[in-house]
Amino acid sequence: MLEIDIPGFGPVVLEHLVSDFTGTLSVGGRLLPAVKEHLNGIAEFLKVHILTADTFGMAYAELKDVNCIIQILSGDDHDIQKEEYIRGLGAEHVVAFGNGKNDRRMLKAARIGIAVSEGEGCAVDALTASDIHVRSALDGLNLLLNPKRCKATLRF
Repeated sequence: MLEIDIPGFGPVVLEHLVSDFTGTLSVGGRLLPAVKEHLNGIAEFLKVHILTADTFGMAYAELKDVNCIIQILSGDDHDIQKEEYIRGLGAEHVVAFGNGKNDRRMLKAARIGIAVSEGEGCAVDALTASDIHVRSALDGLNLLLNPKRCKATLRF
């Protein structure tokens, strides 16, 4: 669990990190350097969930050494599936990471939504649905590993 009292934003009690994989934690299907270590560090205090359509078919292999739950999405309406997953966990206790248009609903539903502009860019809808925008997954993960940075970003 991660607790942060953010002036003007309110108290935050996080239990879950839910992240998209493709374009958020990976580029071209390959997990970005140092992301594994950061995710495993966060897994010491938050349950880590990866939701992905697995565009490149490499998520399981790339995340094999990460302490996380992997959910491969199928069919259509991935945006709705991601939002429902977040709500099922208790959205008020979730921080979500994403970059795609299909991430917008989960970013909006989560207590804290973080839009990531890694090497594959970030959809405008994901940006406008988020509370925070970061340049890279590592920047976003560092906000959780150093909660005073998150507090400084979100305080009024």
